Amino acid sequence: MWIFYALLSAFFAALTAIFAKIGVANINSNLATGIRTIVILLMVWCIILTKGEAKNIQAIPKQTLLFLVISGLATGFSWLFYFKALQAGNVSQVAAIDKLSVAFVIVISVFLLNEPLTLKTALGAGLIILGSVVLAIK
Repeated sequence: MWIFYALLSAFFAALTAIFAKIGVANINSNLATGIRTIVILLMVWCIILTKGEAKNIQAIPKQTLLFLVISGLATGFSWLFYFKALQAGNVSQVAAIDKLSVAFVIVISVFLLNEPLTLKTALGAGLIILGSVVLAIK
């Protein structure tokens, strides 16, 4: 089932890039990111409240909350820089460079999460890097 969700994530990420490129054409990229963030915030909290998933929010461990906050900050920076890049560059090139995040995740997960770096994983990361570079070159 995770593959299905991952494919949906990739599809909606593609739509995000296309619609964001159109959306940042005539406004400041930070303002565009702020508007997008409000929409996401409202959408996700509507889902949480509708499904009754907020009832145990006070029971979240402090360490969990800390890492979710840090993750949120990283997401915020990612979105700010992504929208700035979209405003200045071609969406296909920006999206290609953005996919280097997969290679970054692989490297960082080896050091921070002690995940194994297999030959298959390293080869996949290398191909992602190569593909990103090929797509990004004009």
